[in-house]
Amino acid sequence: MAHTQLAVLGGGPGGYAAAFLASDEGMEVTIIEKDSRLGGTCLLRGCIPSKALLHVANVIEEVNELNADWGVSYGSPKLDLDKLRERKNKVITNLSAGLKQLSKKRNVTVIKANGSFIDSNTLQLEGDDKSIPDGGQLTFDHCIVATGSVPAMPPAFQFDSDRVMDSTGALELIDIPETMLVIGGGIIGLELGTVYGRLGTKVSVVEMTDILIPGADRNLVKPLQKRLDNLFDGRIHLNTKVGSIGVKGDQVEVAFEGPGKFGVEKYDRVLVSIGRWPSTKGIGLENTNVVVGDRGFIEVDKQLRTADPKIQAIGDTVGNPMLAHKATHEGRIAVEALLGHSVEFNPAAIPSVVYTDPEIAWAGLTEDEAKAQGKNVKVAMYPWAASGRAQALGRTEGLTKWIIDPETKQVLGCGIVGFGAGELIAEAVLAIEMRAEIGDLTAAIHPHPTLSETVMNAGEVFFGTATEIYKPLKIKRKS
Repeated sequence: MAHTQLAVLGGGPGGYAAAFLASDEGMEVTIIEKDSRLGGTCLLRGCIPSKALLHVANVIEEVNELNADWGVSYGSPKLDLDKLRERKNKVITNLSAGLKQLSKKRNVTVIKANGSFIDSNTLQLEGDDKSIPDGGQLTFDHCIVATGSVPAMPPAFQFDSDRVMDSTGALELIDIPETMLVIGGGIIGLELGTVYGRLGTKVSVVEMTDILIPGADRNLVKPLQKRLDNLFDGRIHLNTKVGSIGVKGDQVEVAFEGPGKFGVEKYDRVLVSIGRWPSTKGIGLENTNVVVGDRGFIEVDKQLRTADPKIQAIGDTVGNPMLAHKATHEGRIAVEALLGHSVEFNPAAIPSVVYTDPEIAWAGLTEDEAKAQGKNVKVAMYPWAASGRAQALGRTEGLTKWIIDPETKQVLGCGIVGFGAGELIAEAVLAIEMRAEIGDLTAAIHPHPTLSETVMNAGEVFFGTATEIYKPLKIKRKS
């Protein structure tokens, strides 16, 4: 029977990060991945292809703004859908090929198979790939479960028709429909809605709550919602739920129930984007001592250890936020713990980014969370209308804000909305993790003119010393 020191079940960002580190540390490692390529949801059908398409969408919008505001004229874009798909797929192919080469260089064995636990020491491998060992079983000393998640698709929305899509189907870009409904006003739905909207589809969004992007502060969402209202021609329906869906020929019939929209309407395609479910069913966890909660998440401690001493779990399988960078970090922590190092997964800030236009990014404590927890905090906000770089770019709708402990001056959280917010948030993550004080941010010289200055400027607002806006001094610096 085949044996490995460490089996990693799943080849996504968390799985391959764990496998590569373990191999670098001298362990014998085997990845079991059902896809023929490494990369998982993020690379193959999530983060990377969606960002590639969002880049195209953003370029189209930038050209439109040049036409409208800057006196630079271009003709209407001509869309070659086959070439667009080819380019997107090339990005995926290049990155997955790189992971394959890294696996070989590190002597990490990759087996293409569906893996499930027979017991706490053995995996059953199923498939027709030649890499599967004789007997179809693999024993291990330790195993890390990194099986990720899948798009949530309630039974009432499941049809034998590609006209009702999840995020994976939407990224296939089968066509550019004339009309499309996005069910769910969260991150994935708005990102993909933006792509299709920029490519020419009349996009509508329906959200059963009264807000877009739950989890983000309202003053960060407001500039995005205003821009999306324009892109979608006001077809964002909050406080509205979908009563039923039916595929009728080449259209999808949707019944709405809500104060903003009621009745039946037809669309060429419908994107269901209401969250994701952990992929923890059907992998034999019941044959181990691993504890799985009611929502399907595996219960782990701060070293990513399960109740079974031979098994750890990471990434989407262990809970929110379901983010690739969280999974990667957890994968490395799990291996460090396995090696006996004194580590734990206890970050002060896990950044979240919405790659729409404008982008929204936040890390650490949000303003809404502070209010809900009754924390005494000071919120310092800097409007991008005062930023020379934002003015030069014609993107003044942005905002940078800090959540600060008024007694210790320690930065607890940061939120940014605006062009490139996802790149700017990294400085805030470092500051929060280092338990920096807001004075550390204002004392660091930032290049001018840049959008990164707004991170410093928002700190100056806290002290009442921002140069480009007038806020009376209320809190004095320590001498």
